[in-house]
Amino acid sequence: MLGGPIGAALGAALGHNFDQGLGKVSAGGFNGDVERIQTAFFTATFTTMGHVAKADGQVSPHEIHVAEDVMRQMHLDTRQKKVAQGLFNEGKKGNIPINDLLHQFRIECHRRRSLLQMFMEIQVAVALSDGSLDARESRILENAADILGFNRAEYQAILQRMQAHRHAQSHPPGQSGMPLRDAYKLLGIEAGASDQEVKKAYRRQMNQHHPDKLVSRGLPEEIMEMANKKVQEIRTAYETIKASRKN
Repeated sequence: MLGGPIGAALGAALGHNFDQGLGKVSAGGFNGDVERIQTAFFTATFTTMGHVAKADGQVSPHEIHVAEDVMRQMHLDTRQKKVAQGLFNEGKKGNIPINDLLHQFRIECHRRRSLLQMFMEIQVAVALSDGSLDARESRILENAADILGFNRAEYQAILQRMQAHRHAQSHPPGQSGMPLRDAYKLLGIEAGASDQEVKKAYRRQMNQHHPDKLVSRGLPEEIMEMANKKVQEIRTAYETIKASRKN
């Protein structure tokens, strides 16, 4: 099993009852290294979620809803859900050295960019869930992005995409699929981008979020639903932009 702050967080959440890896390995057969990455992702994700949610002094119902939604989309069984809740609570306590945990997480992921980006997107979703980004939450997210190897522009692009995602989710799509402004933000481009730049941005986002590629890079198979939703949203954004340009 994992040592360091990730192992400490997992141990605190599990007590003496842990007897199997939480990232279920598919029947196709992943090696132990990938299962280790999956466990690190699971542990770091829920521990940091608790830390981010508590940053402004109080965990809101919106933040709890996001955490529960991630658990649902990961299809956790009853035991795994209890462990996830335990990790979330450990993160809330502030006893875990979060910077050390993030450094270890980056190492355990072997700097797999797609996994680190998915991790950041989940944390940003928690911070944005109550409709605003608190200054303390912002500092935590910026620090996490820095530790995981994202520069300021890359972090801002993630934040912008997640803000657009939240806005699109709160407004039922019309005939165009989603607000055009949100479509551009979701692809990480400006409205003045050329058709070629739009296509390039679409392909880049699909490459970063495609479920099959994420699983092959170590993302837990249980998170496929979340990845599939993200891919569908990217497709909708692309189709919305194409339709608007035809008109």
